[in-house]
Amino acid sequence: MTVQSDRAKPLTQSLPKLLIVEDDLGLQRQLRWAYEGYDVVVASDRASALDAIRAEEPDVVTLDLGLPPDPDGTTEGFITLREILRLKPDTKVIVASGHGARESALRAIGEGAWDFYAKPIDIDQLGLIVSRAFHVHALEAENRRLVANDTGTALGGMITAAPEMLKVTRTIERVAPADVSVMLLGASGTGKELLARGIHDCSPRSKGAFVAINCAAIPETLLESELFGHEKGAFTGAVKTTEGKIEQAHGGTLFLDEVGDIPLPLQVKLLRFLQERTIERIGGRKSIAVDTRIVCATHQDVGAMIAAGTFREDLYYRLAEIVVRIPSLAERPGDAGLLARHFLKKYAKSMQSAVTDLSADARAAIDAWNWPGNVRELENRMKRAVIMADGKLVTAADLDLAEDDAGTPLNLRAIRETADRKAIRHALARADGNISNTAKLLGVSRPTLYDLLKSYDLHA
Repeated sequence: MTVQSDRAKPLTQSLPKLLIVEDDLGLQRQLRWAYEGYDVVVASDRASALDAIRAEEPDVVTLDLGLPPDPDGTTEGFITLREILRLKPDTKVIVASGHGARESALRAIGEGAWDFYAKPIDIDQLGLIVSRAFHVHALEAENRRLVANDTGTALGGMITAAPEMLKVTRTIERVAPADVSVMLLGASGTGKELLARGIHDCSPRSKGAFVAINCAAIPETLLESELFGHEKGAFTGAVKTTEGKIEQAHGGTLFLDEVGDIPLPLQVKLLRFLQERTIERIGGRKSIAVDTRIVCATHQDVGAMIAAGTFREDLYYRLAEIVVRIPSLAERPGDAGLLARHFLKKYAKSMQSAVTDLSADARAAIDAWNWPGNVRELENRMKRAVIMADGKLVTAADLDLAEDDAGTPLNLRAIRETADRKAIRHALARADGNISNTAKLLGVSRPTLYDLLKSYDLHA
């Protein structure tokens, strides 16, 4: 099992990576030296090919289907094709084979190969195919970059520049038009109600009512009446017929926050509504048809609740037709700085404060803090800081923050890349996207910063 890489090229030149999977040593050498414009990596079997995919992450692969231990067939080659695309789905795989060329070509394309070339190999023609594959891969990567870097005010007015959160908002934009129940999972303070309102606003129900209810904030004895309503005289104090939240959201969206706190008896009644789309008010004797979309949220581990018998599994599957997991603020590098400036301006204006910006130690403290209370904690601290600040700058003391140094150990290259990305995104946020100031904060030259931005696909 061998993996060879052509490393004779200058370190300053970043060449596109091409993986050649070929068990014929003579053809290996011929192909490796034929492609001078690429960083060529060569593998001779499935195991070494997959090792190369993990280590080198090539954009394009030429794959011989006749690999050991089945050099005269195609079984091993097709297994390798599937594994490559599983590990790195955006890879352009060009399959080459002399075994039943037409049948192999049709099957390879059907299983995700980008192109097919029958042996014997013509280096020049294969070179054109490889060149075109790199060109298409670059176009697709640029398109993904443009989508990922569409920063600013996201869905529902959410302020974010983090790819982790932009991915969530794009998911919500896709599911919003579909009339399905959505469950938002995330820690308290991550913006679940804001995203729920975004689902409503992007749906055909946007002209209807958006009704929100926090199931954890209402006593169990009153929650049924709040949800389903009651008839006059149904219980002591019921002096008039009252619609519940489900009815109020007819034609619109009902947001059930902290749905995990709904008691089991009431879960049965909610399940019946989701199945039949009718309700009965407390004390009522007739069914009322209601067209209401349900969006719910919880910070609890619903799977553990189901296992413990405190949450009905059948209700979960009715509520969670689409599940969206929301990252914490600590998982969104750079967003804390953006949000801090937003809240500073908001409260400075509303309180007519002279505060205009964050001091250097405040910015550093905001970046270092782990934000266990997420955006809600950040907003509260910024509100406090605007009140407590003596001058025009909010300091770390005003924020009452101590440093927190949490880390995520991975392999060395992943640690370095993660740290670089995080530091650059923090610096960009702190410098308002100004390249010169970002370079100064990072202690590097502008050309070095431009190289880093290009390498990590980041943009000011």
